[in-house]
Amino acid sequence: MNKLSSFLCLLVISLFACQDNNIPKKLPFIGQHQYTASDTIYYQIPKFEFVDQDSNVVNNVSFKNNIYISDFFFTSCPSICPKVKKQMLRIYDKYEETEIIKMVSHTLDPKRDNTDILKQYAQNLGVDTKKWIFLTGDKDELREIALKYFVAVVEDEEAPGGLDHSGKIVVIDKNGHVRAFAEGTDPDDVSELMKEIDVLINEYDTED
Repeated sequence: MNKLSSFLCLLVISLFACQDNNIPKKLPFIGQHQYTASDTIYYQIPKFEFVDQDSNVVNNVSFKNNIYISDFFFTSCPSICPKVKKQMLRIYDKYEETEIIKMVSHTLDPKRDNTDILKQYAQNLGVDTKKWIFLTGDKDELREIALKYFVAVVEDEEAPGGLDHSGKIVVIDKNGHVRAFAEGTDPDDVSELMKEIDVLINEYDTED
């Protein structure tokens, strides 16, 4: 091997090493923490209770053994929701066989998005609703919980569909802690998010 070939090999190895170093070994805990004399209390999604597409009650306990990927949408949304759902489908396809992963979509328009509408929506997406759950419930409670996921929601008659909302996709761990998020309209950001999901999965695999 000549000097140029040796140099190129070392350069390639160095580049891959740098890429690996950019991937965190453990994800941070996102949100405002509380500190005591002996411990740090990390932010958690507060208790909730909604109804899924099959009229089953779903709450925090439903995900006690799962990492879950969350977003907020409404079925008649003509703007960002289809873009976000396209990215959620990418995540679903990657982790469809990964038991620890669940996906949860909350409607922001429960008046129109009843259980029948959500069930039909899931069928149109072609997803397994045991893996990807669609939630409806009280309007005020849904919009209040959206804020707890750091998703902004504002009623606006001039906005498409009458609601102005952000398209964040949020990753929650087994203990209800927010560990990562991405802009669901940005495919590159979602690609990075999936790397972070892998890190979180590995975190639990290491504990086991």
